[in-house]
Amino acid sequence: MTLFKIIRILILLAVFVVVAFYAKNQKLKSRSWTEPLSVVIYRINGDNNSPVVNEYINELDAGVFEPVDRFMRQQSEKYKLITRQPTQIQMGPVLTVQPPEAPLPGSGYASIIWWGLKFRYWTYKNTPDSDSDMRRIRVFVLYHTAVEGRSLQHSLGLDKDLAAVIHAFASIDQDQQNNIVIAHELLHTVGATDKYAADNRALFPTGYADPEQSPLYPQTKAEIMVGRIPLSETGMRMAASLDECVIGEQTAKEINWLQEEK
Repeated sequence: MTLFKIIRILILLAVFVVVAFYAKNQKLKSRSWTEPLSVVIYRINGDNNSPVVNEYINELDAGVFEPVDRFMRQQSEKYKLITRQPTQIQMGPVLTVQPPEAPLPGSGYASIIWWGLKFRYWTYKNTPDSDSDMRRIRVFVLYHTAVEGRSLQHSLGLDKDLAAVIHAFASIDQDQQNNIVIAHELLHTVGATDKYAADNRALFPTGYADPEQSPLYPQTKAEIMVGRIPLSETGMRMAASLDECVIGEQTAKEINWLQEEK
């Protein structure tokens, strides 16, 4: 092995150590809940600069996302956090550059790692500032024209980066549904996992808002990491707003709102 290769390997190892240390420190601070997490919403036109989408995102204000803060505050009350307001949403500027396209479901591990590296660089390049990212979540919302029957690309919340990429519809009628997706992916960034199966049905008991309800069906609310309300063993419906969602005990444990029983 040449000296050049040895030096290159040592440099890469040093970078990995620094990144790992930063990620660990970020995880500990962001999940301590001693003070609110700053959540910055960046709006992006996801439809090739569509005038309809531009008009919608330019008229958005922080009030549209207030239900997310309210949901987090109300759900945290029973877990008695140090901070009474877990999140504080603020508006970032409108971005004109698209993030790198995320890999399709089922893509290989190498593709996911490569996308993650590109996304980190894109985030650094397009949202540069001097603020610390230890307690800040960056949420990039790509808005698309609302067309009946249209399906959107899967949204992503990155556990190790405090960042999320949301695909949403540019429609006032979809604001509440968009907020469910934002809250769901936001919780992914602080450690929450999905609670549904491959067919989108809620996993029992962790994916049920009230798994001890008798009779079990119909449930009246959705666990936020599912987003759907089980009406029967096979039937379900989407929650209409965050008012129909809860943070269940398993999710609370994952995000350090509730300590695991020993």
